[in-house]
Amino acid sequence: MSKDYNKKTKEKRFFSRVSSFFIKIFGFLAVLFLLGAVTVGILFIYYTKDMPRPEKFTEKNLVQSTKIYDRTGQILLYEIYGEEKRSWVPLDAMPTYLKQMAVATEDANFYKHFGIDPRGILRAIWMDLKIKKASVGGSTIPQQLIRSTFLTNEKTGERKIREVVMAIELDRRYSKDQILEWYLNQVPFGQNAYGVGAASQTYFNKPTKEVNLGEAATLIAFIQSPSYYASHKEDLFVRKNYILDRMAETGYLSKEEAETAKGIEIKFVERKNEFKAPYFTLWVKQQLEEQYGKEALEKSGLTIYTTLDWELQMAAEEEVRTGVKRNYAYYAHNAALVASDPKTGEILAMTLGSGNYYDEPYPKDCTPGVNCLFDPQYNVAVENPGRQPGSSFKPFVYATAFENGYSDTTVVVDEPTCFGVWGGKEYCPKNFDLSYRGPITLRQALGCSLNVPAVKVLNSLAGLQKSIDKATDMGITTLHNPSTFYGLSLVLGGGEVKLIDMVNAYGVFAANGMRMPVVSILKITDNNGNLVYENSKTPRRVLSSRSAYMVNSILSDNNARAPIFGYNSPIYFPNYQVAAKTGTTSDYKDGWVMGYTPQIVVGIWAGNNNNAPLKKEPGVVVAGPIFRSFMNKILPKYGKEAFAAPN
Repeated sequence: MSKDYNKKTKEKRFFSRVSSFFIKIFGFLAVLFLLGAVTVGILFIYYTKDMPRPEKFTEKNLVQSTKIYDRTGQILLYEIYGEEKRSWVPLDAMPTYLKQMAVATEDANFYKHFGIDPRGILRAIWMDLKIKKASVGGSTIPQQLIRSTFLTNEKTGERKIREVVMAIELDRRYSKDQILEWYLNQVPFGQNAYGVGAASQTYFNKPTKEVNLGEAATLIAFIQSPSYYASHKEDLFVRKNYILDRMAETGYLSKEEAETAKGIEIKFVERKNEFKAPYFTLWVKQQLEEQYGKEALEKSGLTIYTTLDWELQMAAEEEVRTGVKRNYAYYAHNAALVASDPKTGEILAMTLGSGNYYDEPYPKDCTPGVNCLFDPQYNVAVENPGRQPGSSFKPFVYATAFENGYSDTTVVVDEPTCFGVWGGKEYCPKNFDLSYRGPITLRQALGCSLNVPAVKVLNSLAGLQKSIDKATDMGITTLHNPSTFYGLSLVLGGGEVKLIDMVNAYGVFAANGMRMPVVSILKITDNNGNLVYENSKTPRRVLSSRSAYMVNSILSDNNARAPIFGYNSPIYFPNYQVAAKTGTTSDYKDGWVMGYTPQIVVGIWAGNNNNAPLKKEPGVVVAGPIFRSFMNKILPKYGKEAFAAPN
């Protein structure tokens, strides 16, 4: 009994000691676990205290470039961007195979993991150990997205912890497709292109939805190392073929389809000239920068719908380019054309010289803005100072006389006349042909562009200051000096004007006395398609319909101008009612043609950037052929419309 008792007592003591030991062990482990949890919690709080919340991702305004289009929204004229060029493309607008390529090569388990891929991380660590170099990445698409959006590429433990935590939280909060859409619109592709939208335009000049299998694989290949592959095309194509092989391995493509896609020739677009319609586009860009600021345009993703008519623009560029080459014979090395809709004030076309903003100025070693005959980066159509318009200014003076109650049948005497001292010397203008016709009507005087009668109209029938005021009301913005500064030579083109102002002011005649301000932008939308701006300019009457009609009637009267210009001049169109006025400065530095119908106004200037005189040929010779060939192309598009007579 005693033995059994002692044995049981010993056993109880043994089990008690063992239990006590395990209790202490478990207690120690529990305390250790608790301390570990607290430590992890403290570290988690420390590393994530300043971390942006993943839900803020939808509030982050990804940098998007501003795009300037023609009036249809189909022709991209220019893209304004800073360090990042981006065009947002919804996931459902991307080819299915492009999305599959991104998953197959960048994150094969994307649709299975929870933001991080433990197996992928272990595999990357194992591969790094084998090659004894940290080169194999194990980052998932959510991790890459977090890193490119919120973090840096700095390789530290702290950054990696933040990346992992945020990737898990991102995956928990959002759908896989949403994350993939963000990813494909965020990652860099080289050449300042971010996202597949900008990349497909940059490399292939086509929207993302139109890239083929080979092009899509090439785009996804850039993701691994965009800067390197942008300058190492052979390695890029090796990576492209690897991606196609991965598509076959993962079942997205058959082996035959992958091999066929490998054989697709990859043609990158040459982007020597980033502008279409460069002079118009840069003018619009300048207006946008004044309104919104340069930085906002580079990042806000605005879409600009301009007034440019691409068909007219192409015709204008061709005819001006051809005309300038022809004018070398007259020592005229530049020309400009502006066309507008007189009813709306919308600029439809604008071009200069060769139409190429990046052409070299000449002669060689000239200084742009000083002594170049041709300076491609100076927009003579819109920049100050302007050019003297010659006789193309006369219609404003005659219109002022008509406003004062005179008519096209009013008679003045065309004879040698001096008008007193102006500018320190006697002012005695002469007609271009040095002939005089005696008593003539204002219709004959303006039709034949006679100088002496024009000065008489200004001096006696219109009034100098009234004529300046009327021209200003009609759209001329450069006549800021008092009338005494210009003197009576104003009617012969003594004041400087800009071509775009002349087109706008002549639009008043075409629009029966109503003036529309110059319009270059139809509307602007933000990156979500919401309307930011829409043109709402309205016309106002600045000239009576009677006066406008008389000018229109005279300038379209071929019989009235035939004594000087002949019956088949470049400004006569037998089957259309086209009003036109030429201009030539007294020293032959500028040649002009201003012409219009009720539907379109076209202004042509020809000359040299450095004001060097041309050979002694009038505006109808250097600007007239450009006007004629351009109008021959576009008049059939508009059809026939006569100028409206007043009630």
